[in-house]
Amino acid sequence: MTELQAPVDIHVVDDDVDVRDGLAWLFDSRGWPVRTWSSGADLLEAAARLRDAWRLAVVLLDVRMEPLSGLVTFERLKALGCPWPVLFLTGHGDVGTAVQAVKDGAWDFLEKPFQDNELVDRVERAIAALRARSTAQQELERLRQALASLSPREHEVLDELLQGHYNKTIAEHLGIAQRTVEFHRANLLAKLGVESTIELAHQMGRLAQFGKQAQKE
Repeated sequence: MTELQAPVDIHVVDDDVDVRDGLAWLFDSRGWPVRTWSSGADLLEAAARLRDAWRLAVVLLDVRMEPLSGLVTFERLKALGCPWPVLFLTGHGDVGTAVQAVKDGAWDFLEKPFQDNELVDRVERAIAALRARSTAQQELERLRQALASLSPREHEVLDELLQGHYNKTIAEHLGIAQRTVEFHRANLLAKLGVESTIELAHQMGRLAQFGKQAQKE
């Protein structure tokens, strides 16, 4: 089963049992796997056990909970490196808190009372973004592994190509025949799964950008 086919878990975190049961029924009726949690601590305990083996999931998180608030729960999920989009469910008095949470990396927020269809639409958008991000991460990991498989000479040719040098210039810089450069160029492009140096540069740029984002997170 591919990431695009894998089911997405919906985690509902609310200390109000009626809210939990209502949302569980809503998403279960749409065919989505739902797990409910009465506290942020319970969700965090389960998330910690999944660390580095995250399933695809979206979290619906109430802002006002005791003893662990939704905001604190969200911050601790981030500290775990949890990739799940978090959609805050908030009352009117907590909108400012939810807005700040979105600025800090939460996916979105929805003010109570809300329409079921509106909530489902928000969750579907989060799922689409989650799947796209997961697919991109898989492709970048494949590229990273392919780079590791290059020979030292192929790495040298790769560096020259990324500087925009032609085969003849690369041959002069490396002290090898132009035909040898062409051989290594064809090999490294095949290993990296690209068809041109332009596509190669684009993929390497994405990999570098992803690395910068990972460092920030």
